[in-house]
Amino acid sequence: MIRPISRRRFAEGLLATSAIVSASVLPLPLMAAGDKLTVYKSPTCGCCQACAQHMQRAGFELEIVEIEDLAPIKARLRVPQILEACHTAVVGGYVIEGHVPATDVERLLRERPKAMGLAVPGMPIGSPGMEQDGRREPFETILFSRQGLYVFAHHT
Repeated sequence: MIRPISRRRFAEGLLATSAIVSASVLPLPLMAAGDKLTVYKSPTCGCCQACAQHMQRAGFELEIVEIEDLAPIKARLRVPQILEACHTAVVGGYVIEGHVPATDVERLLRERPKAMGLAVPGMPIGSPGMEQDGRREPFETILFSRQGLYVFAHHT
């Protein structure tokens, strides 16, 4: 069930969970999504490239657009500033902001909620593209719409 979350609760939770590190690592899904994912990223960002490869391994067809300034893309796609991360993607009419796991994108495309997209703000350790020696910190994937922000998935 998707539950609403206030911006204040989200910001407090993000700060609280960013300090916690978990040793568990979940295997990457090898499901074929078959959808084209357009990723807008900086030409020099290695974690963005690693996240894109995570999506490709999950079966997404990739188009990578390298640009120096992502601010105009984020503004055009109406990514809320509180949710911004290092790269932005679009797939199936949705915006995918940051290090969102492929399983969450697959669920989004399967369920087709009335929303603008998904976001994993910041760069949580252990999220796709941010793997570091098996370390992992809990994070939430946020569904955003014109009506507000909602927790879509929790990852530990």
